[in-house]
Amino acid sequence: MAVQTATATPLLILVMLLLATGSSAGGITIYWGQNGNEGTLAETCAAGLYQFVNIAFLSSFGSGRNPMMNLAGHCDPYSKGCTGLSSDIESCQSKGIKLMLSIGGGSGSYSLASSDDARQVATYIWNNFLGGQSSFRPLGPAVLDGVDFDIEGGTDLYWNDLARYLSAYSNQGKKVYLTAAPQCPFPDASVGNALKTGLFDYVWVQFYNNPPCQYTSGDITNLEEAWKQWISDIPATKFFLGLPASPEAAGSGFIPVPDLTSDVLPAIKGSDKYGGVMLWSKYYDDQSGYSSSIKADV
Repeated sequence: MAVQTATATPLLILVMLLLATGSSAGGITIYWGQNGNEGTLAETCAAGLYQFVNIAFLSSFGSGRNPMMNLAGHCDPYSKGCTGLSSDIESCQSKGIKLMLSIGGGSGSYSLASSDDARQVATYIWNNFLGGQSSFRPLGPAVLDGVDFDIEGGTDLYWNDLARYLSAYSNQGKKVYLTAAPQCPFPDASVGNALKTGLFDYVWVQFYNNPPCQYTSGDITNLEEAWKQWISDIPATKFFLGLPASPEAAGSGFIPVPDLTSDVLPAIKGSDKYGGVMLWSKYYDDQSGYSSSIKADV
């Protein structure tokens, strides 16, 4: 009997092409934690919309400050009111969603005084939010996936050291992911040096509240040029287009859904460094339905 060789049918080829295309599709990153009316962390992950959730913010740390977490109206971390989030975190992770501790923020009080100060902050974060141990972990025993640098003020000093110290903890088992949310003017005034280390996995660049490099109605030139500079000059695995989830979420830079899906995304999705879209924030996304409107195109 002749041995038959398997041949790929047109349908099989189509399926393989669709799978290949789907594997390069982008994801959506969301910031959660700064509005008590945005639903729980578990509900955020159960929505099926997000690939990353940044828990915002560890808003005070460094230079001798007592590290403080601010989760707005959700819970008080320092009366042990947020330890119940551990079950939410584990529920999210069971869905393949990565959860980051976002440090900094637009109105926090933070800075690093020295390389040793950076080491101490890294140790605190490791013991209280990642794989280390502490007598009191603000979010309970669950282990977050990494740290998001949303550094929007102060100097650019020692953030590269903090990145190195945090990244080194990956050697103790579970990888510690590093992400950052720089402003779109290049290089970023705060984390520009840190990003040059090549230690950051994902970078969601804020293309809002920055008129020189953000989208203006019908004109993608400034945004596209800035995007190309970011992906060519900074070593990172993937880059995300950071946007406000509604016009109310930022002073400027909101992109209407039709403009995003027909003009902006087609201009930037061709790069293998394209990772998706980051949105500020879950509360505003709830109001606008932005992520569900764009998800199929991201």
